[in-house]
Amino acid sequence: MNETIDISSPLDPTEFAAALAQEHVADIVERLNAEPLERASAVLSAMPLERAAEVLDEPGLEAAADLVEAQPSDRAIALLKALSADQRADIFRHLDAPARERLLTQLDSETRTSLVQLLAYPENTAGSIMTTEFVGVPSSWTVGETLNHIRKVESTRETIYAIYLLDPKTKVLVKTVSLRRLIASEPQVSILSIAPPRRPVTVSPLADREEVARLISKYDLLAAPVVDKGGHVLGIVTVDDIIDAIVEENTEDVQKFGGMEALDAPYMDIGFVDMIRKRGGWLCALFLGEMLTASAMQHFETELDKAVVLTLFIPLIMSSGGNSGSQATSLLIRAIALQEVQLRDWWRIALRELPTGVILGAILGIGGVVRIAVWQSFGIFDYGKHWILIACTVGAALVGIVTFGSLVGSMLPFILKRIGFDPASASAPFVATLVDVSGLVIYFSIALIFLKGTLL
Repeated sequence: MNETIDISSPLDPTEFAAALAQEHVADIVERLNAEPLERASAVLSAMPLERAAEVLDEPGLEAAADLVEAQPSDRAIALLKALSADQRADIFRHLDAPARERLLTQLDSETRTSLVQLLAYPENTAGSIMTTEFVGVPSSWTVGETLNHIRKVESTRETIYAIYLLDPKTKVLVKTVSLRRLIASEPQVSILSIAPPRRPVTVSPLADREEVARLISKYDLLAAPVVDKGGHVLGIVTVDDIIDAIVEENTEDVQKFGGMEALDAPYMDIGFVDMIRKRGGWLCALFLGEMLTASAMQHFETELDKAVVLTLFIPLIMSSGGNSGSQATSLLIRAIALQEVQLRDWWRIALRELPTGVILGAILGIGGVVRIAVWQSFGIFDYGKHWILIACTVGAALVGIVTFGSLVGSMLPFILKRIGFDPASASAPFVATLVDVSGLVIYFSIALIFLKGTLL
């Protein structure tokens, strides 16, 4: 068993860095995340350059930009040059403007050009998360020539999952060969002859990272080449970058689905004011929605005065509709994210959710009727002489509200996507609030049908 280092012990930064020398880089990141910025920066400064660069290359390192900014200029430049291109770009995106300008001017022209190219792409696109460190060789080379080339450039490449064969004249991507197939082939054969006959799977630099993740998953790739309109390779998106992107995207979706603005930093790093801002806006919006519920109840005040017994089932009615809507929304948000359904499929989804809602509502409606009948029969509660009509009202209302909830919950993600919003914004609280208001209208409308002339 490896001995654990007590990070609370009074080790100075140099001793701390030495104690971490044999630790896995992910464990080092975890320990530095637990340290104050000033101490973490000092520990990073005491590490060998190569080791410190490995730490900064880890996506799990919090405040990586702040750590780089806290380093002396010469050390910061050396670290940035040692990083992979995509991680370097990510750090620059989070630097303060003065530090960004200062460090950018000190980088060598080749690194600066690559960095500026990556920073030009919008965030969360393939171009913004790609690395420009890939192995591309002329398609006229042999396997032996390619292997020799890899040995020379290996130390300057983040990963080598595949070799990209380029047209000797136009530099356009022709084929892709896996490293495994390359190693298993005879040195004297043409590299083009061992390439699979299929066309390479490529992505546009402006493709959303979710689309890149879908392609990598669909074709079981370790990396996807990013090409321009002319077919020239700009960089590659590796599977580890996609995993990080998926985790971040899923975290954002979960937070939005909980009825709040997505956090842009770990929970413990979000300031009090920012937390209030990100949660308060949604809560106010939902509160205004719930005010409509109160307005709806006021509209039916006369009916409530005549048949107070109806109020007993309002929580049951409202929660059932909200739950059914939230179920449908959850299913459709995920299906849209995985591209299992397209915008054009909305009518198919509606035709599917309509009978589904009716059946689910009928199941709950029967349960409601049985509950009223049992309570009345065993004297647990007296619903009055018109209890059968009340039971029918509750049963029919549940069918209508659950059906409506399922339909609204399934259509809302399509509507949001159509107008350009993230479907995940169709949060469970938002759907529940929407169905609450409409559910009351449905409930009392059905009550007027069943109870008119008796209780109403």
